[in-house]
Amino acid sequence: MFTLQVPTSSPWHGKSLELSELRWYNGHPVGFFKDVADRSAAETLIKAILWIDLDDEASDEEDAWYDHQLVGMKVVRDGETVGTVKLVEHMPAQDLLIVKTAAGEVMVPFVKEIVPSVDVAAGVVTVTPPAGLFEELPDEPDDEQPPAAAAPPAPAPAAEAE
Repeated sequence: MFTLQVPTSSPWHGKSLELSELRWYNGHPVGFFKDVADRSAAETLIKAILWIDLDDEASDEEDAWYDHQLVGMKVVRDGETVGTVKLVEHMPAQDLLIVKTAAGEVMVPFVKEIVPSVDVAAGVVTVTPPAGLFEELPDEPDDEQPPAAAAPPAPAPAAEAE
């Protein structure tokens, strides 16, 4: 079911549409809607915005969220808020949470090892990131010490004259 966003003067104002068929033409999706019988009726929907009515509780998957549920959530590490979710990037290998922090944006891999819990009701994403993901690590001191300056060789004993 789709809710329509159209001007109040439109005959479609306040109505919903039901998708009856979806076909692909030249690589583009074309939707056919119940009660839109012909081209003339379809032309009255030009520039209409279709809103999808969805049930946030309808997912059968555990650990599945919509992007709009995650964006704006607090990101907490060790009980401290480190930022908020700004965006969810869907990458081939894994999804990334783009977290806005006081120091800038941080890309957090959205995997169970780093994001162990998401509490939609509380609006909290808990993270356990590796060191250095949210902060700069200090430079490691060199383990090698510069070689000590070699002492000058001792002078050879002078030969006695006979």
